[in-house]
Amino acid sequence: MGPRDRQKKEAARAALGEVPKGCWLGVGTGSTTNHFIRLLPKRWVRGAVASSVATAQALKRRGIRVVPMMPARRLAVYVDGADEADSGLRLIKGGGGALTREKIVATASRRFICIADGSKLVKRLGRHPVPLEVVPMAREQVAARVRKLGGRPVWRKGFVTDNGGEILDVHGLRITDPAGLEKKLEAIPGVVCAGIFGKRKADLLLLGMPAGVRRVRAGSKTR
Repeated sequence: MGPRDRQKKEAARAALGEVPKGCWLGVGTGSTTNHFIRLLPKRWVRGAVASSVATAQALKRRGIRVVPMMPARRLAVYVDGADEADSGLRLIKGGGGALTREKIVATASRRFICIADGSKLVKRLGRHPVPLEVVPMAREQVAARVRKLGGRPVWRKGFVTDNGGEILDVHGLRITDPAGLEKKLEAIPGVVCAGIFGKRKADLLLLGMPAGVRRVRAGSKTR
């Protein structure tokens, strides 16, 4: 296990302390979240809502009950990683292609705990491309609209989301207003979800660092 992977694991371990025993839990998708699943005790939670088919399978292998979304009851906590995070806890997510379900589960949760290695904290979002899940028939139309916004969309060929959508990874966007750009992108006909989490941002960011886990709340200064 390399240094970055160890940092992901320590961030995942720290997240266990944020999960009340016996709660309903939301679980994200990705390499850091996989560490969290492997560390989560079987009987710690009543059940979990998964943000992807892969996560559901991993939870079941762990012996954790997977349940569908519960509209009458909010999840206590959602735990997931990120491709980038800023000091305002706005995120870019979707490197694994599960952004739509991740945003749905995050929005249905009282708290969103984001776990990552220290390299994911940035002064301003945008170094990592912004994924867009799109309806396949609208892919080229969406790409044309995104170019007018200054982005360079790249089709993630051969990848299909759990919802049957396709992914455009948009490079070169200048993200000065994450929530505003998120709204603008999601207003394009054919866009199912944008990978900017500006409106439903994280409540706490746990960063695995060489010297331990750093806790970041909104307003913290980046290094």
